[in-house]
Amino acid sequence: MRVRSTMVALSLAAAPSAWADFDAGQAAFDAGRFGEALAEWRAAADEGDGRAMLALGRVHVRGVGALQNFVEAHMWLNLAARRGESAAAEERDALAAKMTAEQVALAQDRATRWQPRGARSDFRDCPHCPEMVVVRPGSFMMGSPPSEEDRWDNEGPQHRVTIGAAFAVGVYEVTFSEWEACASAGGCGGYRPHDQRWGRGRRPVINVSWDDAQSYVAWLSGETGESYRLLSESEWEYVARAGTQTRYWWGDDIGDNRANCDGCGSRWDDDGTAPVGSFAANAFGLHDVHGNVWEWVQDCWNDSYVGAPNDGSAWESGECSRRVLRGGSWYLVPRLLRAADRGGGATGAGATSPASVWPGRSPLDSLLLYLSGGPGGLPPGRIFFGLRRSSLARFRRGAG
Repeated sequence: MRVRSTMVALSLAAAPSAWADFDAGQAAFDAGRFGEALAEWRAAADEGDGRAMLALGRVHVRGVGALQNFVEAHMWLNLAARRGESAAAEERDALAAKMTAEQVALAQDRATRWQPRGARSDFRDCPHCPEMVVVRPGSFMMGSPPSEEDRWDNEGPQHRVTIGAAFAVGVYEVTFSEWEACASAGGCGGYRPHDQRWGRGRRPVINVSWDDAQSYVAWLSGETGESYRLLSESEWEYVARAGTQTRYWWGDDIGDNRANCDGCGSRWDDDGTAPVGSFAANAFGLHDVHGNVWEWVQDCWNDSYVGAPNDGSAWESGECSRRVLRGGSWYLVPRLLRAADRGGGATGAGATSPASVWPGRSPLDSLLLYLSGGPGGLPPGRIFFGLRRSSLARFRRGAG
């Protein structure tokens, strides 16, 4: 059993680089690039910049550029006040008057337990295991509003989901090297997927099915003694958005060279997969949540969110011969990389059969596995470490 409870003292002095991060965040916010602004301000906050903490508190109070979340806002305002931001204490107290006593207590507890991301412990459970990072609990609005450009009906109704406990998520996509460790050790059915001549090593593993993903999860759990599983669909969207409400974590426009897709402006566009970590990470420290390869999650396919769980758990009823896919792929256009976009594939698709998708959508190529903490609630003091992503479906180059 692994327990992480390290307390880190908060520094009252901001590092010089924090000033540049704050200014970059302000410029991005003024230009409407809200996801980028949040990432820059979070980086500055991690280095002790009280101005960035104040800015993060304000966006969560107003719901401009991020979801309105009074608990999150109170936490940031509290942290800013501790660093001498004179306006923060007044704004925190005014906000507290609008909150319940339970919400205030939760926000105060989060402020006490908050750690700079620079003090976090990225880790591997074994030398050949994927690198992980712990994501803190929180709530968010899942799905897309009717007003979102390019949305599909299956992305609604939009609804609030609360993730009640911390869980660990892989920093990068699962690579061929990591998959090879499983196959070489007698796991994963000894299956060694084809790389389409794009390369192995640090490339994301492809041509792997949802069923194959389950064998990889089982092998990791047995190898490490920890509990690994696929992320639920709501956990996936929570970590992909990383506190944002825009189409992509960096904003509403695809931009240039932020991801790998058909029209993303990268050197790999519509040509094949990119090595993991080729693009910037989001505010949770995760790479490639948009594009590169599709990503399997645990949930059965359902045509809408009517009746969906709101506690972060997987939806294990519906059309369970098909499972949900998220994130889009290297050959898809930007609209299919949005944080709310959903796909579905047959559980056996990947190694020997083409993936099946709903009418009107393209066949799938490379799919990505997301793994996370163990099923059910987390016992006190226990973090179930999990993993995130490994590509998982039949390659169909140029399929329409």
